Amino acid sequence: MSAKIIDGKKVAKLTRKEVRQDVDDWMDDGHRAPFLQVVLVGTNPASDVYVGAKTRACKDVGIETDTMRLPDTISAKELKATIQELNEDDTVDGILVQLPLPNHLSAHDVIESIDYRKDVDGFHPMNVGRLTVGQPSFRSCTPAGIIELFKHYSIPTKGKHAVVVGASNIVGRPISILLNKESGEYGKATTTVCHKYTKDLTQHTISADILVVAAGQPNLIKPEMVKEGVVVIDVGINRVADETKDKGYTLMGDCHFESVKEKASWITPVPGGVGPMTVAMLMKNTLLAAKNSIYPQ
Repeated sequence: MSAKIIDGKKVAKLTRKEVRQDVDDWMDDGHRAPFLQVVLVGTNPASDVYVGAKTRACKDVGIETDTMRLPDTISAKELKATIQELNEDDTVDGILVQLPLPNHLSAHDVIESIDYRKDVDGFHPMNVGRLTVGQPSFRSCTPAGIIELFKHYSIPTKGKHAVVVGASNIVGRPISILLNKESGEYGKATTTVCHKYTKDLTQHTISADILVVAAGQPNLIKPEMVKEGVVVIDVGINRVADETKDKGYTLMGDCHFESVKEKASWITPVPGGVGPMTVAMLMKNTLLAAKNSIYPQ
């Protein structure tokens, strides 16, 4: 048995095409283009790559964007003051502060300073809290993208045992909530969340019908840790040194792809799986922010 590939690039392209049409319709009704303000603090090569992908996606779907580059020496007070100006700017629909931040800045404090109605990343406590109780909110982009992949490939989760490896506030916890609370066939799963303190990880992963891995540890999940027919969603993007590559590294997921795919029924590749969907869902959230369809002003 060899798994079918869940092609995130293909689904993201379709999603962005839908967003492009929605943006065109929005503007045909006399509205201005949605506007996303990106805030990038300091210099981080990986962050530059991610921001570049997001701004290219904005251009592709007709969303206007700007990247504000701030020095890594900026104080928390100064950064929050800058964000407050963006909160009060009616021409800014969405605010995205690229993570990670320099060590002297608290990501939690910075995220909380963003107006939750402009929090298109879906990280603000207001959005996370509303997600938890099943109310309309901006959904964290990666978990929302995973649900879209299930829907596109008609992979039901209802009644399944979903195991999430990784308990971050950005991926692990929100995807466990969505898998449990989403209506219809693409929710209503029984969820188990594992983390670095979980004893005997295999005991949990081997029972999973659906396995979402977001631990940030290359090749953590090996074939003996999963059962036949499991659906594997690999969120990990790890840079592993590789002198044979021009860039000096290769991208690798949290699962040993070549061996795990021989037991799985479906699996996401790395790269080309979940990553493109994260960006696509950011585009959807930015359009929603422009429409104020979740939180009317």
